[in-house]
Amino acid sequence: MDNLTVLVTGSGAPGIKGTLYSLQNNFDHRKIRTVGTDIRKDAVGRYLCDSFYSIPRPNSEDYLSSLLSVCKKEHVAVLLPQNTAELSILARHKQEFEDLGTAVAVSDAGPINVANDKGKLLAVAEEIGLPVPRFFRADKMEALLAYARRLGWPEKRVVVKPPVSNGMRGLRIIDESLDLKRSFYEEKPTSVLLKMNDLQNILGESFPALLVTEFLPGEELTVDALSAGRLTVVPRTRDRITSGITFDGTVKEDRSVIDYSERLSRKVCLKYAFGFQFKLDGEGRACLLESNPRIQGTMVLATFAGANIIYGAVKHALGEEVPDFEIKWGTRILRYWGGLGIREELLCAL
Repeated sequence: MDNLTVLVTGSGAPGIKGTLYSLQNNFDHRKIRTVGTDIRKDAVGRYLCDSFYSIPRPNSEDYLSSLLSVCKKEHVAVLLPQNTAELSILARHKQEFEDLGTAVAVSDAGPINVANDKGKLLAVAEEIGLPVPRFFRADKMEALLAYARRLGWPEKRVVVKPPVSNGMRGLRIIDESLDLKRSFYEEKPTSVLLKMNDLQNILGESFPALLVTEFLPGEELTVDALSAGRLTVVPRTRDRITSGITFDGTVKEDRSVIDYSERLSRKVCLKYAFGFQFKLDGEGRACLLESNPRIQGTMVLATFAGANIIYGAVKHALGEEVPDFEIKWGTRILRYWGGLGIREELLCAL
């Protein structure tokens, strides 16, 4: 089988090592040369990928031309995006990459527009009968307060978050029972918990639209999925989460979550590698929260479990058939902090 070059964007992301592991340990035993890109010049991908380029931010007018230039120079066969902010741009400009011989493993622009917007996605899920938390959209504090009261605040927690964001950016849980003094002394300053008065002081009377949703008290589940002629759906628990990243999780054969994910994937027309987030409500039902229409940070767990979704996306982008996977349910990931020791003459990895 031919060797090939794969470009991975966002190569400074926490999940880059898992992405590279999945490419290097592919089920075809294919030799893959990796090119990393990132907005930071000293991103870890510089030391992990075979080649590396610092490129402008996706909202820069030079972003697209810079990425096209890298693909042309490196003879990139497949581009794998890991950065939410660039997905819409790449989806709209696929043809320009294809003209260079580079396949972009991202869904089309319409599906990306829906999947990237939590409000639009929840509306579609509700339309096809999937469980979702009650949700509203507000861009004024008066409306936000009114919706929060409809959801049971101040007696109950409510959640606010931007419709389009990733990595927990903008997520806050409004909790009037919060003991701020205890939190000050006992917790690291990374909590998402907040009182409504604090939120008002931050946002003011008007702001870019936010979703206001009911708080779901149960465990979180992530789904890693691949649409490549057939659908592969691998749910996993998130038993310990640090800064939005799963540090302890297990692949779980949850038939209802698999069914929900299959139905929603087909309705939205998502392709290649992507994921969904679910959370259990008070009755134990898995309710949809959001989608990541790209490689997810702990998608390597699916690889460990026998379903190399990341390399499957590469094969599908090349027009090659992807086999059925035999998923080893119960496979667990236990993440730890690693690092690189960098000297001029030596690179040491933990």
